[in-house]
Amino acid sequence: MTRFTLSFAALAVAALIAGCGDKPQQNGDQVVFIGQVSPLTGPQAHLGKDNENGARLALDEINAAGFTLGGKKVVLEMKSEDDAADPKTATTVAQKLVDEGVAGVIGHLNSGSTIPASRIYSEGGIPQISPSATAVAYTASGYKTAFRVMTNDAQQGSVLGNFAATQLGAKKVAIIDDRTAYGQGLADEVEKAAKAAGAEVVAREYTSDRATDFMAILTSIKGKAPDLVFFGGMDPQAAPMAKQMKQLGMGAQFLSGDGTQTPKFIELAGADAEGVIASNPGLPLDVMPGGAAFKTKFEAKYGKIQNYAPYAYDAMYVLTEAMKRAGSSDPAKYLAELPKTDHQGVTGRVRFDAKGDITGGAVTLYQVKDGKWVTLETVSSPQ
Repeated sequence: MTRFTLSFAALAVAALIAGCGDKPQQNGDQVVFIGQVSPLTGPQAHLGKDNENGARLALDEINAAGFTLGGKKVVLEMKSEDDAADPKTATTVAQKLVDEGVAGVIGHLNSGSTIPASRIYSEGGIPQISPSATAVAYTASGYKTAFRVMTNDAQQGSVLGNFAATQLGAKKVAIIDDRTAYGQGLADEVEKAAKAAGAEVVAREYTSDRATDFMAILTSIKGKAPDLVFFGGMDPQAAPMAKQMKQLGMGAQFLSGDGTQTPKFIELAGADAEGVIASNPGLPLDVMPGGAAFKTKFEAKYGKIQNYAPYAYDAMYVLTEAMKRAGSSDPAKYLAELPKTDHQGVTGRVRFDAKGDITGGAVTLYQVKDGKWVTLETVSSPQ
């Protein structure tokens, strides 16, 4: 085959591809891809699948109801990626989704992954709604593409620190964090609020989000006789920490945030979970406006809800409703609609402030009693 023939063949293939149009087709309908990113492998995979399933449930419902943009039928498809709760992997998969031309992204799960990925989405002009990243730094970046449907850690940490000092009467507090953007950020806010409420922080220690042996840290803390130990981190670390506190005979109250307030924590910690208190941004599932109905349909399809699935579900609806208002899935066209969001979702009313944070959020405190998380109280956000 001559060089001329090869060149002609290449041009013919390029022309054929160009003739197919910019958007992929499915049975004659336009296909719009939406990204979902969370840890789908590793110790936090149970939470990542929870996010993925919440987003997929919403996407399936939207498709079943018939989704149109500008009078034309559109089929939504989800590109789900695994960031393994790792910041470096998060930027890699974020760039992959941008390069593949997704219209928007639901994710990431962890603040430590969400924050570095948000720069990639901002540069690509791709709207991003996190269902679960609570670190203040995420929306403080000023990226116009960044939104979240969950209360942030300034609000959650303030409630936890105040609760520790005033409701639990802790005079001496020890704080441990996993050195992630989420764990350290939440711990910082707890320390600030606890001190403001009159408690003394007698120890500030740190570990990692992969550690399971905390005996050295806890032994050091035990010598300072705290009334309460706060941990900023996720359930794979919180569970062995709670067990090791009991092994050391520590009588201090164990307090943590939303990374601990999961069914998996109770499963991992067993009897040592009893009495542990943890917070979660938002309302209890049974109090959420659409909580009961969501629980029924989600668990029939995917099993027990771990934590953030209702927020991922709402995030998908918020994203696609902005597209509908704009009449387009082009990020450059529908991004301007996201700040105008006023959506009555499963988790409550979703509206955003100028930074992309949800307004009017709440924080709920829970305690493990008889092997189950029981609601203690819900505190409304000052926003």
